[in-house]
Amino acid sequence: MAPVTLHLRAETKPLEHRSALSPDVVQKLVKNGFKVNVEKSPKNPKRIFEDADYEPYATLVDEFSWPQAPEDHLIIGLKELPEEDFPLKHTHIQFAHCYKGQAGWEQVLGRFAAGGGTLYDMEFLEDKNRRRVAAFGYHAGYAGAALALENWAWQIQHAETPLPGKKPYNTQSDLVKEVKSDVSAGVAKNDGKAPQILIIGALGRCGRGAIDLCLAAGIPESNLLRWDLAETSAKAGPYPEIRQADIFINCIYLDKPIPKFVTEDFLKEDPGNRKLSVVCDVSCDTTNPHNPIPFCNKATYFDKPTIAVESFANPPLSYITIDHLPSLLPREASEAFSNALLPSLLELSNAENAPVWQEARKLFEKKLATLPQSKGHTKSS
Repeated sequence: MAPVTLHLRAETKPLEHRSALSPDVVQKLVKNGFKVNVEKSPKNPKRIFEDADYEPYATLVDEFSWPQAPEDHLIIGLKELPEEDFPLKHTHIQFAHCYKGQAGWEQVLGRFAAGGGTLYDMEFLEDKNRRRVAAFGYHAGYAGAALALENWAWQIQHAETPLPGKKPYNTQSDLVKEVKSDVSAGVAKNDGKAPQILIIGALGRCGRGAIDLCLAAGIPESNLLRWDLAETSAKAGPYPEIRQADIFINCIYLDKPIPKFVTEDFLKEDPGNRKLSVVCDVSCDTTNPHNPIPFCNKATYFDKPTIAVESFANPPLSYITIDHLPSLLPREASEAFSNALLPSLLELSNAENAPVWQEARKLFEKKLATLPQSKGHTKSS
């Protein structure tokens, strides 16, 4: 039986420096009989790992060469493919962001239908306990909280100008050092008061990351309000506690309609008692019809991390909705994710009998069946 060949594609999303496979994981795959082709890193965005780090174990191939790869090669990457029209004939392992009614979902799935390809969406790779086998949630929460704290400190010192753009940090300790310094300066100008921070989804991976960053940055434990399902299900939103916090960090996993957490109208009802000035929507469901923070409806980016909400002043109000926050820490995030994914990747040689891949394929076929008839299969898969 021929070995399974994985083709690691280069990422195209601006400032996306992470990799679905670290060099260490590629080495382990090869030792277990897999063949791995790695596209050379583009100059922009440059992969956090050097091409030479992969070379002892993998075959380096031209960047963006995956469409010409043999049909039985499995294409693995992280973020969405570029918006093209050509049919997809391969099996792709990636985050596709098309299963929850997001904008453009029909076009994404329609390409698989047209080419007879298969999507194994990384967001929905689950073990027998329905827990995701690999996720970037921890580092998303960590990075999101870092930007939220930096934005809070920046607002206090530069109320009229938005937070400047950010670039990925080489190490997590570099990020913590900068945030800690910025928060210290903000606290000094805020009469010695640290921000009050409300985190919803505090018990999940993402929430734990946000909490760990806040504590590492010197935020007192007493300033952290940790909410999860128990708190949000105890009463309907919008929630006055969000209005009273300086920073609100949303870390939930949204998979069904829920009451709104906070709205512009709700914040305007009692303007004299509003402290909220920063919202970081780590969940980043900007185009989801069930978005519980309706005014967070546009994506932000590392070069322009915040959007100001008009008609709010003293304090101002701005939000962060970057959908690839872990790329702020590309090295640690990539290493943790690919190591968590490795046991499932090793099962690809027997994917038809491996529950993780069986269920992912069933979900893909279920979602494919929801396409309008005009976008249905043109080729047997």
